[in-house]
Amino acid sequence: MYELDKAKFGAFVARLRKEKGYTQKELAEQLLISDKAVSKWETGTTIPDTALLIPLADILGVTVTELLTGERMEKQAMPPEKVENIVKTVITYTEAAPARAWQEKSFWGAAFVFACLADAVFLFLLWQRGHLTEAVVTNAVLTTLFGAYFCFFVQLKLPAYYDQNKISGVHDGVIRMNIPGLHFNNSNWLHIVKTGRLAMIANMVAFPLLSIVFGQLVPELWYASENVVMLVMMLGGLFIPMYIVGKKYE
Repeated sequence: MYELDKAKFGAFVARLRKEKGYTQKELAEQLLISDKAVSKWETGTTIPDTALLIPLADILGVTVTELLTGERMEKQAMPPEKVENIVKTVITYTEAAPARAWQEKSFWGAAFVFACLADAVFLFLLWQRGHLTEAVVTNAVLTTLFGAYFCFFVQLKLPAYYDQNKISGVHDGVIRMNIPGLHFNNSNWLHIVKTGRLAMIANMVAFPLLSIVFGQLVPELWYASENVVMLVMMLGGLFIPMYIVGKKYE
């Protein structure tokens, strides 16, 4: 098995960072981690989580293999046996794939499907009356997409480096979630996920229902302000509760 030289790795990262003109804080910000984590890498105390190796290598302008060996390999190709050992080392460091929401037994999937059906009924009623507006359709699309993520596809546990560092952003495939001032970890993550589920399901049903009611009672006022109402419900109803819950359990 290839033995990773943490001191050599750290010195290599520090040299590449300085060549790029980054401070530890600037490099950390690009990776959505704390500058203390970068400092620990460079002093040889720890190495990055495997999920960070590819973005770190890209930022520093080297390959992952060069990063792990702590040296550039421009002149001579590395023997296949050594590459194989490095790959095995990386696999050793890799955590098991996180469980996804669809793998757990809960009522959230059924709640989401019920909300989708209710939303479809409301949209049909609005269409029949000629009141199916862009704001209503936009709300339906966003709540369906993000609701499906939170109810079926969200990871139920964050990688260990979230518990070891103060990280204010989550990257999960195409999903990017960044809440300034809030640090994600496994103490608050499931509470944040629950908040996201509640917000999306509530908005999916509430906004078209409001459009039906207020579109009848005060049509001019409603249609002049519905875009603002939709944004306030979508953003304020999601990120503010997430921040409050996240800070509570941080």
